[in-house]
Amino acid sequence: MSIKLPDTIKFIITDFDGVCTDNCVYIDSKGEISRKLNFKDIMGFSLLKKNGYKVGIISGEKNSAIKKIADTFKIDEVHQDIRLKLDVIKCIIKKYNLTDDEYLYIGDDVNDYDSLCFAKHKITVPDAIKKIKNIDGIQITESKGGEGAFREVVDAVLGL
Repeated sequence: MSIKLPDTIKFIITDFDGVCTDNCVYIDSKGEISRKLNFKDIMGFSLLKKNGYKVGIISGEKNSAIKKIADTFKIDEVHQDIRLKLDVIKCIIKKYNLTDDEYLYIGDDVNDYDSLCFAKHKITVPDAIKKIKNIDGIQITESKGGEGAFREVVDAVLGL
């Protein structure tokens, strides 16, 4: 099944861990945490920005990978260490005067549940928790989180 989206989408808002990463953290011998990113997903951020789309990242965690992506691609909205993501989404909608058909939200875990229920256009990954995959109207990517799922959504938005 491929992702189907209207051509009215202007703003892509996504969770990070579990969507743009494989939901794993890697801890080195010094205790430093890192994450693995798929270049297809990284290219997705670039393609969106080059094509005039607004992009937002809302993460329950704070990590350097998000900062690197945000700085490199000049991401419009970056919110880290957020517990109530829906409040942030509502602020973004108001700030950019978005209608329900002008944004989408991508998430995969319990802290995305309210945001996904609220969004008209909602997408998750196949390795999301069952509660998320059972949300009415949600679309599920073919690719797993961190394995090109974000890029799959980008390609659907861009009509590629």
